[in-house]
Amino acid sequence: MISSYLKEEIDLRISRISALLAEMGCDAMLVTSNVNLFYTSGRVFSGYTYITKEGEVKYFVKRPVGLQGDNVKYIRKPEQIAELLEAKPQKIALELDSLTVNDYTRLSKVFADSEKCDASGILRRCRAVKTAYEIEKMKESGVGHDEAYKHIREIYREGMTDMELQVEVERQLRLQGSLGIFRIHGESMEIFMGNVLCGDNADAPSPYDFAMGGAGLHESLPVGCNGTVIEPGMTVMVDMCGNFNGYMTDMTRVFYVGKLDETAKKAHELSMAIHHRLMEEGKPGVAASRLYEIAMEMTKEAGLEAYFMGHKQQAGYIGHGVGIEVNESPVLAPRSRDVLEAGNIIALEPKYVIPGVGAVGVESTYVVTETGLECVTNYPEEIAEL
Repeated sequence: MISSYLKEEIDLRISRISALLAEMGCDAMLVTSNVNLFYTSGRVFSGYTYITKEGEVKYFVKRPVGLQGDNVKYIRKPEQIAELLEAKPQKIALELDSLTVNDYTRLSKVFADSEKCDASGILRRCRAVKTAYEIEKMKESGVGHDEAYKHIREIYREGMTDMELQVEVERQLRLQGSLGIFRIHGESMEIFMGNVLCGDNADAPSPYDFAMGGAGLHESLPVGCNGTVIEPGMTVMVDMCGNFNGYMTDMTRVFYVGKLDETAKKAHELSMAIHHRLMEEGKPGVAASRLYEIAMEMTKEAGLEAYFMGHKQQAGYIGHGVGIEVNESPVLAPRSRDVLEAGNIIALEPKYVIPGVGAVGVESTYVVTETGLECVTNYPEEIAEL
């Protein structure tokens, strides 16, 4: 089931989960979502990962055929899980934030005599602190992300629409090895590989909980580029996904055409200054909310709070954890209870929307270390002319 080079890594993750199960007084956990199946096995399959507080693990697989290993058990339906367990748990953790009511009802019958609790917090807590292996994967993704962004200025053509430019950026990402999928945690959160936002489309409110919106190309996916022709005086914000190996990197860089508006220039320079300040402040033990407070303080000092994290509709955070999903813990928001830990990987995105011009600001992905934040997406931050 697990390749030999990944076994030590998966064993480490299972040991973390089992320790938290014991801490919560749970006997076992049943993992069902694709992201957490990947986290607990190194691959996505149709089925379940079963983990005990003692660190024992079993993979109950429906598809694909041919997976092997002493802990792989093939099943046709979840009811067979109970038949294959030597003893049922007295208390079992289930992913309550992702299970449908139907699936929860069915699994509740499988474990009818077991008390149920929520596994979601345990898994998000484990995934928030990356292992050395995961950090290396994020750095690899950052390299591919940087390489794709190096082509943005050369692929721009006068008269392009935002959609045409995004297609070409997507092509560069795919040529660098991007897997294309952008996994997002949360109810009804969806996007296609990221956003290219030009001019006032950056000010269009979106139903999704993203820092920037955009009207989108159709009412069925109302976010992102909308066919705006890129014209002089506009900014062009490129905020695309960097998934090259199952681990996401998040990076935003901004370009402009013609003359750059002075307020937009000031706001972009402020965003860079916030990044540099938070790179020093972002150490283990610092409250995530403190990073938001610093960004807001600097923004108010510059008199730009009306444009901070949106204009018509403002986002209530300046960053988020990144990993198997693009929005993991910790959350950098004013009411966040998260505290930074060594091994967290976060995306910082202090951004501004200037009416009549567009969006500006930098987003980069960082590893939290004992000495501050280490950047893994290193394409130049400065706003550049197309």
